[in-house]
Amino acid sequence: MQTLQVQLTSIEAVRKFVELANLCDFDVTVSSGKYRIDGKSIMGIFSLDLTKPVKVELEADHVEEFAKKFQEIAR
Repeated sequence: MQTLQVQLTSIEAVRKFVELANLCDFDVTVSSGKYRIDGKSIMGIFSLDLTKPVKVELEADHVEEFAKKFQEIAR
């Protein structure tokens, strides 16, 4: 498992994030505070406080390529 901190600052960034998450054949979990949601759910992500960075957990081994893409979206 790999853990990242990302800042999703726009609707477009969230849309791209969910598109990439849906390409993953492993679980993507996004959490903010006490809330944990499926990273493949756009409605779930919009339910979080996006004014702060969120924690992203990629639940598989060897996910470096996806991790890099997630971080690029968050810029």
